[in-house]
Amino acid sequence: MHFEIVERGHGAPLVVIPGVQGRWEYSRGLVDALAREYRVITFSLCDERSGHPDAGSPMDVFASQVAFALDRTHTERAPIVGVSFGGLVALRFAATHQARTSALAIVSAPGPQWHLRPRHDVYARFPWIFGPVFLAESPFRLRREVAAALPDPAARRRYLREQLKTVVSAPVSLSRMAARARLIGRYDRVSDCARVTAPTLVIQGDDALDHVTGSGGTHEYAALIAGARHATMAGTGHLGSVTRADDCAALIHQFVHHSVKDSHHSAA
Repeated sequence: MHFEIVERGHGAPLVVIPGVQGRWEYSRGLVDALAREYRVITFSLCDERSGHPDAGSPMDVFASQVAFALDRTHTERAPIVGVSFGGLVALRFAATHQARTSALAIVSAPGPQWHLRPRHDVYARFPWIFGPVFLAESPFRLRREVAAALPDPAARRRYLREQLKTVVSAPVSLSRMAARARLIGRYDRVSDCARVTAPTLVIQGDDALDHVTGSGGTHEYAALIAGARHATMAGTGHLGSVTRADDCAALIHQFVHHSVKDSHHSAA
């Protein structure tokens, strides 16, 4: 398995897994915010940057990529943070690599029962035809959330400029995005929730502003994973880790800090 591992910051290690785009650059804001407190380890999903893996189920291949990144950075155990589709990869890793997961943070992940809407399933089956349509729709679907998260026009323009730069500098594969989106419905998230032993935080935005998963049931993970905590970011929807990266990082840091403290007390 060959792919680029990106490290930012210093301190205790923490892994960030990107979303359905597959490229770590789309989580750069959260990575940079967390790098103020941690040595953040991140990467682009392996089939995005180095070809399709040739063995194993896709979700297990993604989870094995996390293990490989830990090995390559000489990290035995770390908090695992997953954003959107990356939250499902983080869940799979935590369920199958319990000893290597010191904490789990699931951010804006499609819920345990979420599946593509019929229209979007058609898009995903024929991404080379409908992918441009989906991308063209995105600004209209997301504008209400962006306006709520960034009410200051100047801040909103800066955000949009940064997103445009990312789109240009880190182009995505529509076919691979579509394959990941279709994979979600085939992944048994409920069974894996029962296998998670690490302290877990589930973060989501306001369901009314989520025009990506459409009130996708993220909060349900908090009920399915033993002892999990739940946090809602006001004024944003699915994009909270991007539009409110500092706030999202603060929630994760507070959770990880207290989880480490609690584990030390338990060991004593």
